[in-house]
Amino acid sequence: MSGDLRTDLIAAAKHFYDRGWMVGTAGNLSSRLDDGSFWITASGRQKGKLTATDFIRMNLDGIILEQPDPDSRPSAETSIHLAVYQSFPEAQACYHVHSIEANLVSRLATGDAVSLPAIEMLKGLGVWEENPQVSMPLFTNYFSVPKIAQEIGELFAISPPQVPALLIRDHGVTVWANSPATAYNYIEIVEYIFRYMVTARQSILDYTF
Repeated sequence: MSGDLRTDLIAAAKHFYDRGWMVGTAGNLSSRLDDGSFWITASGRQKGKLTATDFIRMNLDGIILEQPDPDSRPSAETSIHLAVYQSFPEAQACYHVHSIEANLVSRLATGDAVSLPAIEMLKGLGVWEENPQVSMPLFTNYFSVPKIAQEIGELFAISPPQVPALLIRDHGVTVWANSPATAYNYIEIVEYIFRYMVTARQSILDYTF
C-alpha cells in the first residue's frame, strides 16, 4: 500500500476496468483513513483513468470533508458504502463492481440469497470448512439506492452474512475487508466464483443456484 489511499484505489480501479468489471463509469471504490473518514470515487468518473482529484472524502454521517474538484459529487452508491462501514466497523475498504457474470448469477438465483458452490476458492473469503453450505445475500435493485442501503443495514443488523460480500440483482457485487489489498482479492475471488457458476450452469444442465 502507498501513503495515499487514493493511489491504491486508482490502481485497483484500473485493474477492474481492464477486466471489464468497471466499464464506462460503472462501479465505485472506497477506503477508510485512520480517523474513520473514507475516500470514495466521485460520481460519473471513468474508472480506467482516475486521478487523485476524482475522489471525495466523507465521514460516516455522509458529510463531505474534502472535495479536490469542487464540481464533483459523491458516488451515487455512497449510501451502500456507509451501510457497510456502519455494519462492520472493522472494515477498511469497500469495493463495488459490475460484471456480466454477477448479473447473470443474480438473474438465475431465486429468493434473497445465492448459494455458493463448495469449491476451494471459498477459502479466499474466509470459509474454512469441508463441504461448506454458504450463501451470499441478494438484494433488490431499487431505483432509490438509499433504499437498497437501508435493507442492507437492516438485514446485517440481525443476520450477519457468511462471507464479506453481497450481490444486488441486475447490478453488481460489493465486498468489504480490513484492507484495500484484501478487498481487491475478494473482488477477484468472488468474480472467479461467479464465472465458475455461470460456466457450470452452461455445461451441467442440473446445476442450480
